[in-house]
Amino acid sequence: MAEVRIRGDRLLADLEALAKVGDTGDGGNCRLALTDDDAGGRELVVGWMRALGLDVRVDRIGNVVATREGADPTLDPVMTGSHVDTVRTGGRYDGTLGVLAGLEVVRALDDAGVRTRRPLAVAFFTDEEGSRFAPDMLGSLVYVGGMPLEDALDSVGVDGAVLGDELERIGWAGDAAVPGPAPHAYVELHIEQGPVLEEQGITIGAVTGVQGISWQELTITGQSNHAGTTPMRLRRDAGYAAARVATFVRDLAHDLGGHQVGTVGRLDLHPDLVNVVAARATLTVDLRNTEQPVLEEAERHLRDHVAALADTEGVDVAWRRLARFDPVAFDPAVIDLVERTARGHGHSVRRLPSGAGHDAQMLARVCPTGMVFVPSRGGVSHNPAEYTEPEHLAAGTQVLADVLVELAS
Repeated sequence: MAEVRIRGDRLLADLEALAKVGDTGDGGNCRLALTDDDAGGRELVVGWMRALGLDVRVDRIGNVVATREGADPTLDPVMTGSHVDTVRTGGRYDGTLGVLAGLEVVRALDDAGVRTRRPLAVAFFTDEEGSRFAPDMLGSLVYVGGMPLEDALDSVGVDGAVLGDELERIGWAGDAAVPGPAPHAYVELHIEQGPVLEEQGITIGAVTGVQGISWQELTITGQSNHAGTTPMRLRRDAGYAAARVATFVRDLAHDLGGHQVGTVGRLDLHPDLVNVVAARATLTVDLRNTEQPVLEEAERHLRDHVAALADTEGVDVAWRRLARFDPVAFDPAVIDLVERTARGHGHSVRRLPSGAGHDAQMLARVCPTGMVFVPSRGGVSHNPAEYTEPEHLAAGTQVLADVLVELAS
């Protein structure tokens, strides 16, 4: 088989072109799921897929799978990919690298005149970020049968929009069935979104799995009252209670240690006035851990704390689960293959878990799965300052190419 060599300049050109869709003017991107900018990004990427002669299918939740024919079309494809939606203040690499690297692998195969035995599929999944519609990884979750299509289509976004309506509005409600067909294997290239690889001078991460995720929304109801005339002892202050929850989440992560993290990422107060005690607070809590028992312990501590706080402060608390995914371990053979391939190119390699959620953790339910990480400068992601060195982008894409070719051959 001829050597398959990717070209970093083509990959960089694609990343630059896609970054112009939803450009926020500060180096970042905003392509929230199923917005007009998301539709623009989809259109651009699918245009590239079709120009490469790939068979493009769009399913009923808007996932896109583009397949390059294999020598034996009866075999299940090897799949790669990620997502093209972003958070509101996103960068240009999160998700998009995995999709565009997959297309660069296809170009490199064409350049080398190589036809793999199995088909090769490049996919991007709907609403991976979960920033507009919960849960995150929604499209890939539906793809593997982990969420009924009807429930996904009925999801209401943070802006009040209904997912199914938005999918129709932007023209990306396809007709391919979900759940989709399970691939032979799935491997995803992604920036680390953390500091470990850069701090240790490592080029390639062979990802061992993904942390478990618990997303909760709390609505705390107290009583609005005059900020000057209401004695502190008589207040039912929803804002204060929310602040206590936020500090508890931080302390809990420190107390449990290890891989435990916790975040209050969204907080809304009502009536949101400077001189009125807040009557209602709505906040989100994001808890993550690589160990299922510890994640469950964190959830118990949070519930106990909130129950005690509600009793002490005279407030009511309503809970809504936004997402709950157990920790995922990737396939040992795929992890070994990623590490062996990277070392074969002379790269330094470290095995490490992912702290962020990825479509790969959903695909792991139905096929052998792995991930390739490349460093993130300063560990920064979900931020316009997100950056990965071009040589690292190229190194990760070449490792991905060789892993995919081996799995597909």
